[in-house]
Amino acid sequence: MNQLPTPSTGPQRRALMTGLLAALATAGLAGPAQAQAWPARPIRLVVGYSAGGGVDAMARLLAPRLSELLGQQVVVENRTGAAGLIAGDTVARAAPDGYTLMLGDSSLLIAQHLQPRMSFDPLKAFTPVASVFTLPLIIVTSNDFPAKTPAEFVKLLKEQPGRYSFATSGVGTVHHLGFEMLKGQTRSFVVHIPYRGAAQIVPDVMSGQVPIGVVSAASAIAQARAGKLRALALMNPVKLAGAEDVPALSDALPGFSAVPRLYVLAPTGTPAPIVERLSDAIRQVMAAPDIAQVAAQQGAVPAYLAAGPMAAELPRESAAWGKVIREQKISNQ
Repeated sequence: MNQLPTPSTGPQRRALMTGLLAALATAGLAGPAQAQAWPARPIRLVVGYSAGGGVDAMARLLAPRLSELLGQQVVVENRTGAAGLIAGDTVARAAPDGYTLMLGDSSLLIAQHLQPRMSFDPLKAFTPVASVFTLPLIIVTSNDFPAKTPAEFVKLLKEQPGRYSFATSGVGTVHHLGFEMLKGQTRSFVVHIPYRGAAQIVPDVMSGQVPIGVVSAASAIAQARAGKLRALALMNPVKLAGAEDVPALSDALPGFSAVPRLYVLAPTGTPAPIVERLSDAIRQVMAAPDIAQVAAQQGAVPAYLAAGPMAAELPRESAAWGKVIREQKISNQ
């Protein structure tokens, strides 16, 4: 029986071991060992929005809890600009070693239908790790707006095309596309008024400057409870803790759901054992008894999906936003 020759010198042995390790890595057989050693240093969790916003708040809710479970600090890093695309490009280009992650949102999937020259494809540049939260949107009106329920609202839009306008935080945002989805399903015509951000929408709705606004639930619930405006309908059927009395638009349009989703992403090529360990750690965080209550303070709802189901969900979500953009002829040009 033939045997491999045994190297007789130190350099020969080192060369053979180097070759064997390279072959194992190429074959993907070094993954479990790599995952066992991971994490050996702090992990970056990149966020595409400034500190203090809803996505950033959720990242800072997750980070310390993941740090405790993983035994290494998870550091939130804000890379702002271009509706999350700068952060997305940063993570897409990072080494796929489990030390750079992104807390992304649905705007990445929307952007690929509106930004033909994006530097990355969100469905190819990332390995899904886990879905974590949704950030429910809410339709708000002034207190004297004629419709008081989702059914009355839908009926009004159908019967009086072109009479009303709605404000959102910009063209191509989830807020905008969610209402465009509503327009498509009801075959109604409502004029869009894009604002530079959400800060002025609620005051303008309260004053009657604009009749309808689409904002995050966190931006409006306090004013609604104070009686300063009407929280007319949630744009997804899942109730928000602390706002259980706000009806869902699906009460009038069965199956309707338009909601931003937050998910943890890693660069494509991140070893499966690392992704699995990350996903399981996130699952444990999301299962904490207090997580829903803490998240609700920022208008968020826990919505955990493991890596596998999330990988199947992202293309469906992307296709749904793409359909709205095409059918409603949305352009950010």
